[in-house]
Amino acid sequence: MILIKNGKVLTMSDKVYEKGDVLIDGKKIVEVGENLEAPAGAQVIDAQGMWVMPGIVDAHCHIGMWEDGIGFEGADGNEATNPVTPELRAIDGINPDDNCFREAREHGVTSVVTGPGSANVIGGQFAALKTYGRRVEDMVFKEPLALKVAFGENPKRVYNGQHKSPSTRMATAAILRQNLIKAQEYKKKLEKGKSDPDKMPERDLQMEILVKVLNREIPIKAHAHRADDILTAIRIAKEFDIDITIEHCTEGHRIADFLLEENAKVILGPLLSDRSKVELKNMSFKAPGILSKAGIKVAIMTDHPVIPVQYLPVCAAIAVREGMDEMEALKAITINAAEITGIADRVGSLEPGKDADIVIFDGHPLDFRSKTVWVFIDGHAVKKPE
Repeated sequence: MILIKNGKVLTMSDKVYEKGDVLIDGKKIVEVGENLEAPAGAQVIDAQGMWVMPGIVDAHCHIGMWEDGIGFEGADGNEATNPVTPELRAIDGINPDDNCFREAREHGVTSVVTGPGSANVIGGQFAALKTYGRRVEDMVFKEPLALKVAFGENPKRVYNGQHKSPSTRMATAAILRQNLIKAQEYKKKLEKGKSDPDKMPERDLQMEILVKVLNREIPIKAHAHRADDILTAIRIAKEFDIDITIEHCTEGHRIADFLLEENAKVILGPLLSDRSKVELKNMSFKAPGILSKAGIKVAIMTDHPVIPVQYLPVCAAIAVREGMDEMEALKAITINAAEITGIADRVGSLEPGKDADIVIFDGHPLDFRSKTVWVFIDGHAVKKPE
């Protein structure tokens, strides 16, 4: 057992302890509070003068799929040969030896939601991983987590260059709709096959994952920057009664009233980057504060490698500078990120029963001068004092 004592504990579950303690037993948190007694034989870590918080969660990135400094040989995130590839699984393209996993955990990012890029209308399946482990099987803790779909410039550019559809936003929407309709038909055949095995359809990996979407077992993770693309994504989700998260949401602050009305789940970013394409012209670090103050739950993401994953707290800090509430910014990289992506039963806050993913900083977590002193993943110290 490990007892962290005397730190300023940000539980991210609406409780802050000015001088708090966290007790770890194995891989789990068993108690959070004040003046906890150390069980016999427990290791005690004195966090006096330090800040203790849950491991940071990146709600959208591509870590392990575009490996650091390798180029094409390490680029496994876009199968840009067919606009419809729901059968692709992130876990089959992730390299645990990607140097960026080490950088992530050493800077306090303990959980990442990673998956395919946005070349295709339907790109494949995202997964949630811890940033420590020798093989993907040791790291993944939810898979499939979501199905990536993309609107806007990216599918248009990729397939127009191949002289294939889609080359318009209309075609992108139509391709997504058509495949959801195919999945509805496949689902009907599966139901018939339960009572009559002779009518059971042949296995179709593409349709199987789309049926999970239709059953609301997983959401679609909708890449959409421009306001009209965001609203198209929501429109299609409503048509098929499926769950959706809005990824990037670059112009979301321009339609905050509509997003609130639709109870949208927003994963915002990357913001610490250049305006590399037309649909980013209204990108602003003021957006997280605008959306949050409008009553919308917001997560902030890096889209790694667009922003290196270790700079997620820096993004949150700049959002505070530009108007976001400080605690909301911390939530945007912990509990909000976990809740929006469906992994809050495991990570995102310091509560009994949750995974012992804990970071101890020597200063305020949003002060870019602060350093991680200790980092725990599943109760294992992956970084210790130097």
